[in-house]
Amino acid sequence: MDRAVASVVASAREAEPDVDVHDLVPSQVGPGTLVEVTSPSLFGDSRVVVLRSSQDLTKDLATTVTDYLANPADDVTMVLTHAGGNKGKALLQAALKAGAQRVDCKGPSKPAERVAFVKKEFSSAGRQITADAAQALVDSVGSELREIAAACTQLVADTEGRVDAGTVARYHSGKAEASGFTVADRAVEGRLPEALEQLRWSLAVGTAPVLINSALAGAVRGIAVVAQSSRGVGEAELAKRAKVPPWKLRTLRQQARGWNVAGVARAMEVVAETDALIKGAGRDPEYALERAVVEIAHARGGARH
Repeated sequence: MDRAVASVVASAREAEPDVDVHDLVPSQVGPGTLVEVTSPSLFGDSRVVVLRSSQDLTKDLATTVTDYLANPADDVTMVLTHAGGNKGKALLQAALKAGAQRVDCKGPSKPAERVAFVKKEFSSAGRQITADAAQALVDSVGSELREIAAACTQLVADTEGRVDAGTVARYHSGKAEASGFTVADRAVEGRLPEALEQLRWSLAVGTAPVLINSALAGAVRGIAVVAQSSRGVGEAELAKRAKVPPWKLRTLRQQARGWNVAGVARAMEVVAETDALIKGAGRDPEYALERAVVEIAHARGGARH
């Protein structure tokens, strides 16, 4: 949505560099404000009036805007942003009836769509990013679209050539939105040095130990479900048992390689022990988590340490 608005403003400025831009939210808008910013200019100066979150305009203000749309000023470009849904829909219909151009701004909501968004960002900048690097960037930055876009812009500006997973790791290691889950993923994959690094980062930025252990428990549970799954069990049922979205089953199957029954049993014991230590049975939750990560990483393959 921000980009759609910026595109309109850029087009206006290309035609007239000194165009006056009024970017307003409902709390800044009153009847007098609208009259002021939409009245014809004595000097013929062009203006862009952006009304953000138009669905939140009061009924009177929405009526004022609707009346304006019936007879708009020639030197004013009005932009209405809307969050979707039925609230304020009448104003949008009035704008469309007046000849407004509609731009749908539905962002990516699924993990695969966010990865595709990253690839498109690099392609638009004339650059390439490998598939695993795009996935790593999404995993590191999180689901907030602005942050993903900013991360892409940074990598394009700070690097040359094709961006691979190693480049992403150098710039974004330890910055995952859900760092507890990153700790858990590295631990069940047997990647101990990385798991410990992620654990220390997670604790340093204030992630509660109980949340990290919860992520460890979830990862171990997922491994147990996938490793012991019966033939004939559908994907939806398997995902339900593992308490993960269906798309993550592929990751779980990859992580389950190298695990056996003894290893899973030991990892589950460690998670239970750590839960007790964190909740009062021990004096040092951070040490308990570090021990848990070591034990889980070593349990991969069934070894006891």
